Amino acid sequence: MKSWTKEIEINAPIERVWKLFNDVENMQKIMPNVVEHKPIKITEEGVGSVYRQKYKEGKRIEEYDVETLEYLDSADQKKLKVGFTLAKMFEITADYQLMRIDDNRTFFAYTVTNKALKWFVKIFLLLANDKVVITFVEQVKRIAESENN
Repeated sequence: MKSWTKEIEINAPIERVWKLFNDVENMQKIMPNVVEHKPIKITEEGVGSVYRQKYKEGKRIEEYDVETLEYLDSADQKKLKVGFTLAKMFEITADYQLMRIDDNRTFFAYTVTNKALKWFVKIFLLLANDKVVITFVEQVKRIAESENN
């Protein structure tokens, strides 16, 4: 299993940043390859909710179920942790954490873990780096700050 974490300060209110993770239209701004995100099972507390997600990579579309593993939505802190299996080869968790610094600044931490489920894909994880994680965190910052102005 491999894990990457990246943290960044965003010059936007916590609610503005949170909206990028909480509904489909805004989610596609930070995850443009997610072409569909439909609720399958919704729980009142958030944890245990399941969404069917479609992800477009080139001409291929992968479909998988994303389960909410942790969910927190308070005024000063927000957390969303999801898990899914991609192509029956990788078990992935994504953990998004937001903390209010002040009215116009938010601390954002993103952690992703990737576990190979087949022996022959383990080599891909050995070669993987944090470039995708860094790019994602910078994209969230850029979009949240551009929409804050």
